[in-house]
Amino acid sequence: MKEFTLIFRLKDIADFKPSPEQMQERMNWLAGIAAQNKLVDKGNTLLPGIGSAKTVKPDHIVTDGPYTEIKEFIVGYIIIKSETIDEAVEIAKGNPIFKIGGNIEIREVLKRD
Repeated sequence: MKEFTLIFRLKDIADFKPSPEQMQERMNWLAGIAAQNKLVDKGNTLLPGIGSAKTVKPDHIVTDGPYTEIKEFIVGYIIIKSETIDEAVEIAKGNPIFKIGGNIEIREVLKRD
């Protein structure tokens, strides 16, 4: 099986604080993936606020992040395993983030031995 990272994005930082019901939906979605033995890493939440991130650029220039000029905030990720990227897409489609206008980017993980 291959591994895929699901990267969660929101358009509005106000949506970052989910309700208890939304959190339960997400936990149920994760439990379903784990029950299929396809959850590799439950990931982490990435804080989207100013002061919670920095960006280091060439010549050691450091700026505050995340970038406020982009239209979406990366708010977290998980790693799953599946046979194909299409299967990973189908798994991602069940995530409740879509109910609040979010989206998920799916990327295959390059394993280096």
